[in-house]
Amino acid sequence: MARTALVTGGTRGIGAAISKALRDAGYTVAATYAGNDEAAAKFTDETGIKTYKWNVGDYDESKAGIGGVESELGPIDVVVANAGITRDAPFHKMTPEQWQQVIDTNLTGVFNTVHPIWPGMRERGFGRVIVISSINGQKGQFAQANYAATKAGDLGIVKSLAQEGAAKGITANAICPGYIATEMVMAVPEKVRDSIVAQIPTGRLGEPEEIARCVTFLASDDASFINGSTISANGGQFFV
Repeated sequence: MARTALVTGGTRGIGAAISKALRDAGYTVAATYAGNDEAAAKFTDETGIKTYKWNVGDYDESKAGIGGVESELGPIDVVVANAGITRDAPFHKMTPEQWQQVIDTNLTGVFNTVHPIWPGMRERGFGRVIVISSINGQKGQFAQANYAATKAGDLGIVKSLAQEGAAKGITANAICPGYIATEMVMAVPEKVRDSIVAQIPTGRLGEPEEIARCVTFLASDDASFINGSTISANGGQFFV
């Protein structure tokens, strides 16, 4: 029987690539989204992947949404916490609202996503938790104190869950993408984009599918001895 995977923020960018890669690897995939109903419907039409709408920053919404997924598709074996937002501003101009919005989605959203699934994984003796962090959670970034804090916090969650879940057949790992050729990055002015590429030893942006291949490996049985680890997929831009 096919395993079931949940991908938050799974209809666009890196998340869409992850959803499709897991589908192609034989998983039954559920992809969440936050707001764009038309885009989600189009994604389902094009891929056959079911989509579900909820705010990962809200625990009750997340728990109810996860319950709906499991009632339709079966217990979730693989959870990919990918949903994330940015609200960039230099620290002296950052508002409490900008700080809290990013914390709610990128950090608390990981708790809200994994926590309702965790007991079932423990009971069944199998689980894969994969959190999409960021190069900027490893090195920090100008005007991203909020974002960098959440992505660094995500790494702490992974290391803790790895220790708690190991005896129950659960692994928890993180992926830290560098600069990836998503719609958001490609919308940046060309001069800015060129300056980013100039910092990457491989001389190019990453592709969403390259992050997705990391996910499919970590989700597989072949990765059962990899636990509490971080894959840095950044073209050599930053080393840990």
